[in-house]
Parts: sequence; structure tokens; C-alpha cells
Amino acid sequence: MGQFLFYAAAFIVALGILVVVHELGHFLVARWCGVKILRFSVGFGPVLWQRRYGVDQTEWAVSAIPLGGYVKMLDEREAVVDEHEVARAFNRQSVGRRSLIVVAGPLANFLLAIFLYWGVFMLGSDELLPILGNPPVDTPAAEAGILAGEQVRSIDGEPVVSWSDLRWILLHQAMNKKEVTLDVVNARGESSLRRLALDRVDDDGWEGDVLARLGVQFIGPDLPAVIGTVAADTPGARAGLQAGDRVLAVDGKAVVNWYQFVQVVRKSPGKQLKLQMERQRRYFVAAVTPEEVYERGLRFGRIGVAVAQSPEGERALRSFVRYGPLAAAEKALRETWEKSWFSLAMIGKMLIGEVSWKTLSGPVTIADYAGQSARLGLDYYIKFMALISISLGVLNLLPIPVLDGGHLVYHAVEVIRGKPLSLRVVALTQQIGMAILFALMAFALFNDFTRLFGDS
Repeated sequence: MGQFLFYAAAFIVALGILVVVHELGHFLVARWCGVKILRFSVGFGPVLWQRRYGVDQTEWAVSAIPLGGYVKMLDEREAVVDEHEVARAFNRQSVGRRSLIVVAGPLANFLLAIFLYWGVFMLGSDELLPILGNPPVDTPAAEAGILAGEQVRSIDGEPVVSWSDLRWILLHQAMNKKEVTLDVVNARGESSLRRLALDRVDDDGWEGDVLARLGVQFIGPDLPAVIGTVAADTPGARAGLQAGDRVLAVDGKAVVNWYQFVQVVRKSPGKQLKLQMERQRRYFVAAVTPEEVYERGLRFGRIGVAVAQSPEGERALRSFVRYGPLAAAEKALRETWEKSWFSLAMIGKMLIGEVSWKTLSGPVTIADYAGQSARLGLDYYIKFMALISISLGVLNLLPIPVLDGGHLVYHAVEVIRGKPLSLRVVALTQQIGMAILFALMAFALFNDFTRLFGDS
């Protein structure tokens, strides 16, 4: 229950901030254009809280369903407008002004993403170095000749500073290329070029862990299987495990290092494991059942314990990455642009069948990611918020009626025709748009629950 509440809180806080920023974009530009705002709502459905503020007595509300929000403006198409306020009605504004008000919401989300990325890049974060592990046989990484311990310095000339850089660049390059060149250096300082084929990325419609399909994995640190910390209310805590305990064997099989222990736990969600342990030179047995966790299309086991790190090992595998204000701003702009384009390209590939619709995620998966990122640290959580803000901006610009992109289509047609579409046509297309959104939401929820309770 504690984990559920934590994940739910992380999800609600993130979504609440993103929705407020999106709607503030509409609100501020509408006010700047002189349009009267009747209501600013965070959420849909029954109103939980409301107050009126300002000269126009705008109603500020929080509603029961926290999956969005809206700004209601004065509009003659929805109600009778007093003669003295006609000029402040949304429908009386020029096409340019109406379009500016509409696009301001998604634009606010993109600006928020840039700001969040800029802050994280400038303040810095502790990142895994892009050091490769020994690739499984018959994978593109193995065929490329990648060896354990090689650190990636660049991919097709683009610098790689961290593991997250490596992951993103490979995903981005896989959209357009069949092969990339990795510039790597081993522990002895010897440089090599590795040509990595990316054509297996979309074998299963981009489902699951793309890097795992390529055989690209982080090197497993050769650390002893000694527990450093045990999170509260986790299988490890309930099994009585403590900091300083050493794992000697699992189900009778000797454990050589922490990496091996983690691999056993990850492969055993919902399966009870018998741990042979040592604590202060005394031996005991503990039974623990890893909880099932979903991440990036895969289900794995987790017991809530972390390794007792050695400072030397940490320095060898991690690095504190920080950028100056200008470099951070440039990287934030590039990150936001590339991820916006990637999101749009993935939607296009879904429509033409190159990407499986099973990759579509709903609120359950997003809540899971919110909780996981929050547990990893504030910098991970902020990056998660930036990514979801980008997704929200891209989604709202799709040319689907009821979304901002659909309204921009209405305005484009108005410019071409010289007059607005009839209310009947608008109402009909709005119903179609709602049906499309409900279908997408239902499919996304189906995917969420399939991942949580399915066999794969």
C-alpha cells in the first residue's frame, strides 16, 4: 500500500503540474488577446473545489478526474453574450488570434520541458558511464565485436557522455539508419570502431527493451553480494534482510557477485527464493518472493535491496555530469526538439503499422514510471516530467477534433473557405474526435493491464 500511494502521489503531482502549465498557456494568451475567461479547471467531471477571483470573476476549479483540464472562454456559440462583452468573445477574435490562443497550450508544455532539462543539465546529476557489458551471443552487439569494459565515446561522431545519452542516441538513430559506428575505448586506453546494426530494433514493432534486443547492456560491476540498504515495506525488508548481510547462494546455487544475484532476482518475479546468507559470521536462511515490476515493456522481480557500494567501484562506473548555463540551454533545446520529433515519428509508424500498437501506454504505465523515477531521485523525476510534457504537447497538436491540433485544422479550413465551418459540422467532428480519444484511451488501458497481469 505504501508503494501504491507513493507512485500515485508522484503521478498526480507530475500530471497536475503539466496540466496547469498547459492550461496556463491558453489562459495567459487569451487574456493577452482580450478574451474573457469564465473557468480555469484542473481535471474533468464533478467539481471538488472552486473559487472566483479577479475583475472578471473567473472561476478556478479542481475537478474529480485528474487526466487533463480546460479553459472555458466567453463564446457566442455556447451561450448568449451581453452586447457590451461581445468584443471579448473567443469567436469574435481574428483567426490568427484564435490560433495563437490554441497553440499556446502545447507551446507551454514544450517551454516547460526546455526549462526542466536546462535546470537538470546545469545543476548536474550522477550518471552511469556508457561502459558496455559482454553482449549475449547472436545479438547485433556481439556481431559488432563489442567487448566487456569498452566505453562508448561517440556514436556516428555525436559525443556520448552518459548511459542515458547512449540509450537515447541509439533509439533516435534507429528511426532512420540500419547501422551506426561506435567509437569505443577499453580499460587500457586503446580505441576501436564498432559497427552496430540496428535493423533488429523493429523486429517486434519496437516492443520491449530495444537495447536488450541489440545486445547492448551496461557492464555488471564485480562487487561482492553484500547488501548496503533495504527499503522499507519491500520483500527484502519483510524477509528480515539487513544492511551488511552477504548473499552466499540462491536455491542452493552459489552467488559469485552482486550482478549475478540481481540477475537471479530479476528473472524470478512472484517466485519464492531460498537465500543462504551470512551475517556477522553467522549463517541463516531467508525466504523472499520478488515483487513483480514492469519497466520498458518487461516484467522483472525486485526485492528492494541495494548493494553495499565501494567508493572505488562507484568512481569507475559513474560520473557527475554538469553543463554550463549556455551549454545546458543548447542541450535542453536539442533534447526537446529531438524527443518531440521522435514522438511524432513513432505515432506515424504506428499508423502505417511499423510500430506495434502494444507500445501505446496509458495512465497506469505512466504512473508506474512516475513512481520509479521519483524513487531514483529528483533529477530522474524532473527528466520524466520533461518527457511527459513533450508527449503532452505533441499529442495535443495531433489533427484530431477536440484536441488543439483539431482546432488549428478548423482555423486552416476557415482561412481557405473564407468563413467558419458550420456548427453542425463542428459538432459532428467533435463527436468523432471524442470517439477516437476514448478508443485510444481504452486501448492504452488494455495495454497497461496486459503488461501488469499478462503472461509476457
